[in-house]
Amino acid sequence: MKTDSLFDLTGRVAVVTGGGDGIGRAACEILAAFGAAVVVSDLSLEKAQAVADGITASGGRSAAVECNVLNAEDLVRLVDFAVATFGTVNILVNNAGIGGGGRENPFNIDRAYVERIYAINVFAPWQLSKLVAPHMQQSGYGSIINITSMSSINNSPAMAIYGSSKAALNHMASNLAFDYGPMGIRVNCVGPGATRTRALASVLTPEIEARMLAHTPIHSLGETSDIAGAVLYFAAPVSAWVSGQTLMVNGGGVQTLD
Repeated sequence: MKTDSLFDLTGRVAVVTGGGDGIGRAACEILAAFGAAVVVSDLSLEKAQAVADGITASGGRSAAVECNVLNAEDLVRLVDFAVATFGTVNILVNNAGIGGGGRENPFNIDRAYVERIYAINVFAPWQLSKLVAPHMQQSGYGSIINITSMSSINNSPAMAIYGSSKAALNHMASNLAFDYGPMGIRVNCVGPGATRTRALASVLTPEIEARMLAHTPIHSLGETSDIAGAVLYFAAPVSAWVSGQTLMVNGGGVQTLD
């Protein structure tokens, strides 16, 4: 393989859920920068359109679509939109997710909460993967990338539902790699550590940050660009023989609290 093609996504089409902000936005922008046409999907069409407009203004190809991943019909419409707009789907980034932040007191949550977390964090990626797989197989190129979490391997208080949903996403990917591999489709996960997003900002204090950094050999919190770099790796030809893997991007630590 020529080295100049290792990260070349020219002619590929990517779909990114939750692409209007944070890690999703960074993923959209880096995939577009390396040549992919990007469908920016978000619950907020306004946010998605802003990202798509920025990519287009920079010379890339992008389109925005509103999508609630809790709605199975929206997932179908998302894939149909991508195919109608750009011809196929080659890369899927399952980024949309909810939960975390140490807010899950097991005595204060109910079954409806648990079902909602799993519906967004596990069912939606499973359903979207199934919907895009035929297009990936037909096109001869497929990479599914799930954004999971460091919480999927950590043990933390008030995180049982979120953490277990992300652990399920990891294990689902490693098993789907066997199902989708013969179709020419790779399935991998990127597990962010503590990354500077609006979600983290809602719970982060200087004291919490200091305690996190005490467990982080690379003495800084992550940036969305750090996570996007791992997404690019799994999306690009450079990782052609990598599937069923979860890559933790966490500064070498775990950012747990004492």
